[in-house]
Amino acid sequence: MDDFSDSVSTTSSSSSSSSSSIITNFPLISAFVAFTIAQCAKFFTAWYKERRWDLKQLIGSGGMPSSHSATVTALAMAVGFQEGFGGPLFATALILACVVMYDATGVRLQAGRQAEVLNQIVYELPAEHPLAESRPLRELLGHTPAQVIAGALLGIVTAVIGHAIILVCSQI
Repeated sequence: MDDFSDSVSTTSSSSSSSSSSIITNFPLISAFVAFTIAQCAKFFTAWYKERRWDLKQLIGSGGMPSSHSATVTALAMAVGFQEGFGGPLFATALILACVVMYDATGVRLQAGRQAEVLNQIVYELPAEHPLAESRPLRELLGHTPAQVIAGALLGIVTAVIGHAIILVCSQI
């Protein structure tokens, strides 16, 4: 019975400390900050390109830079800084980042291009056709390689700056 109560107290104390440490979770914060910066950057790059404000850019996918790439690379780098670059957690985060970035430039980019073609076909249908009034498909789904690289660099820089801030603060 003593082993069981020790186990329960250890579990409850570790879960309470983990719930209070979510606000100090460096990988999570790095990923969130990189995502936020990327989404805000999309808002401004869309304005620069189109000369109009589009609030959908703050939450939408596609565009420059890739917020997916920024998020997963910031996560991977932060895990590497915190847990070591030779460990299994970094390897897992790195593979996740590679899969997400590959998907963004492959499957999702091609799906967006197919949506463009399908929307054009529907647009050219006669008004009496049953699909003529269908809602257009989302076209901006994936990313170009340049958008993915920009997002990845943003994620790396975000994690490096966050790590530097932690090092400076620990010296104080």
